[in-house]
Amino acid sequence: MRFGIQLAPKVEQLGEIRRLARIADAEGLDLLGIQDHPYAGELADTFTVISTVLAETERLRVFPDVASLPLRGPAMLGKQAATLDLVSGGRFELALGAGAFWQGIAAMGGPSRTNPEALQALEEATAIIRAMWVPGAKATVRGEHYSVSGVQSGPAPAHPVGIWFGSVGPKANALTGRIADGWAAPIPHYLPYEKWSAAQETISQSAADAGRDPADIMRMAQLVGTVTDGPGSVSLRGEDPIHTDAAGWARILADLAQGTGFDTFVLWPESQDETQLRRWTSEVVPATRALVQVS
Repeated sequence: MRFGIQLAPKVEQLGEIRRLARIADAEGLDLLGIQDHPYAGELADTFTVISTVLAETERLRVFPDVASLPLRGPAMLGKQAATLDLVSGGRFELALGAGAFWQGIAAMGGPSRTNPEALQALEEATAIIRAMWVPGAKATVRGEHYSVSGVQSGPAPAHPVGIWFGSVGPKANALTGRIADGWAAPIPHYLPYEKWSAAQETISQSAADAGRDPADIMRMAQLVGTVTDGPGSVSLRGEDPIHTDAAGWARILADLAQGTGFDTFVLWPESQDETQLRRWTSEVVPATRALVQVS
């Protein structure tokens, strides 16, 4: 199992985000996700923040949660991802979203796509990104939304960078199972808890149909909430945030690992502060590991 935390790159909190990343690194956390909403004026550029965080940490793996593909060309995404991975010694991962908030994307000069168009674009972009990671070759991928024509590929990343999809619907989940390295499950606001099991089954079946081992696909649960001082009553329904103590969180995560097939857990704290980070790393994570090992 792997554990992480997500932070929004709020302009007024950039110094605090860097500090929290250093704490997460020192505490042995596996992953840090940085939200990517380029059209939001109160948020800084995600990839710039990621580069700074990677420069100031030693072990932490960092990823955009999730990169807004319609506003980031895939060939450049491939080069950015490989470069960030190289300069960090293999600590960058690439989570991709087909698109959301189309009004904001269009207002920033990006496209406005239907769901089928967005999925087709995501598939084309994934092929281009992977082609860009083969140094010495000339990448040619022709698609309806994205194309490259004999571009010089490279560099190769320092390690096999994972391409994780933040997919929501059945068709998107089927595409995840067919070509992605992982599933960064959207927060319950976009995909309610009740739909997680069916999404997992779709991903696994699609992977098997494509001749892939479903176990090779990383499954990330992203959970919004607060680690509280005392226990709370929790029911994973709809999009309700989780409010309970570390022991309660550990039981939830252990159940998701054993019953729903998740192997990676990322906290979206309602308050981006050191208290929540330390409760997650020093209380929730070890308690979850202990529960899973005992069972």
